[in-house]
Amino acid sequence: MSEKGFRTRRVAELVRDELSRQFLAEFREPGEGLLTVTRVEMTPDLMTARVYLSVFGGDPAGRLARIERQAGALRRALASRLKLKYNPLLIFALDPGPEHLDRIDHLIEETKRHGR
Repeated sequence: MSEKGFRTRRVAELVRDELSRQFLAEFREPGEGLLTVTRVEMTPDLMTARVYLSVFGGDPAGRLARIERQAGALRRALASRLKLKYNPLLIFALDPGPEHLDRIDHLIEETKRHGR
């Protein structure tokens, strides 16, 4: 693996871990469900981080909108905690993975029920 690929992956892990800590500390409210940072993808220049979130329970779209409104504060907190050369721009998106897996599980169960 190239040094650049290793660095990109390492920075993505650092960003994911720190944002996870921030969400646990600051974005945890009763009744909103569980929020998880599923993965972070960094651009090769380390200037942008696409942060994928999974929300179980509550209103995923509303939760995402609230996080997007706080992106500047999250970015500043990230800069103060991680000593990176560049403070990446944070782009948040809901991770379609869990919903996709639920859909596959549902289809498998339907197939089993109908005896195919």
